[in-house]
Amino acid sequence: MNIFPRSMILCLLAAFTYLAVAVSGVGANMPEVGKSPWGPEDELGALNRMTEESRAAILARIKGGEVYDLAVDYFIGMPSWHLLGDPRYQFWMTHTPHGTVVDDPAGVGRTQNEIVSYTGDAVSFYTHMGTHIDALNHFGLNGKIYNGFSAEEHLGDRGWRKTGAETIPPIIARGVLIDVAESKGVEQLPDSYGITVDDLQTALARQRVQLSPGDVVLIRGGRMHAWPDDDGYVLDQPGLTLPAARWLAEDRQVMAIGGDNLSLEHFPVAEGSETWVPVHTYLLAQAGVPIIEVVYLEELSRDRVYEFAFIAASLKLSGASAAPFRPIALPLN
Repeated sequence: MNIFPRSMILCLLAAFTYLAVAVSGVGANMPEVGKSPWGPEDELGALNRMTEESRAAILARIKGGEVYDLAVDYFIGMPSWHLLGDPRYQFWMTHTPHGTVVDDPAGVGRTQNEIVSYTGDAVSFYTHMGTHIDALNHFGLNGKIYNGFSAEEHLGDRGWRKTGAETIPPIIARGVLIDVAESKGVEQLPDSYGITVDDLQTALARQRVQLSPGDVVLIRGGRMHAWPDDDGYVLDQPGLTLPAARWLAEDRQVMAIGGDNLSLEHFPVAEGSETWVPVHTYLLAQAGVPIIEVVYLEELSRDRVYEFAFIAASLKLSGASAAPFRPIALPLN
């Protein structure tokens, strides 16, 4: 049985066709990767907008009190891109108290193992699942990633030697929730809905919040209402359109963009587009803006906390294209 809806298949075919053409260099006006204004060796892109002064300024405004955890749990069966063939989250026990008594792996004897209970475990997962942040090497154009680093020169069997997840610094910045679903008076946006510039501006006006350069923007479409149902959460996701991504990255000069869905952008992209550039490709490869996905925004929305201190750090997975991310939000004075 085919588990993919026709719309997703067409979307993926368009993406793979576009990337194949881009790599071959065929076609006029092909997009190219962005060059960093912070220099030819820069691997941080828009994260350079975070400074000692900006971190100190936002930390000085923290109200105290409630802390909002914006990450989801990792668990067996969680929604992910396994629908595209990527591995599911796996968890297994490597040591259990009873098993240690029987096996005595440390050679300390049965009595010691009965006194001291020992538990150990291991995990395996695709890096683009759960709450995570995309590194700038995740998408590229014509064999290169942001700032012109080529796969031929910088991609080895052990991952990228440029812009890997290990280069992402801890992020401390002003965070802004743009609650598009609430602005439209719905629990969650319709399947495949494309969030526009007008949607963002309308929601910000309702919230009486303005964006500033260096902000971390989190967009709520309400998709967490479908979590953890695989099809309901993953297939035909509402999300950001390319014009809206450009408005945030270029006009507002935000530092990072996140959403409560798995792809940030909407699926499927309009059929028949001849020069389709995914939001991922634009933000990561051209604008140098990292993407944060599967962000839990329901409590912020419930309490109408639209402006906050955003504090997060990712695992330093060397050479990886993404890493698990644990963001928290702290309300401001």
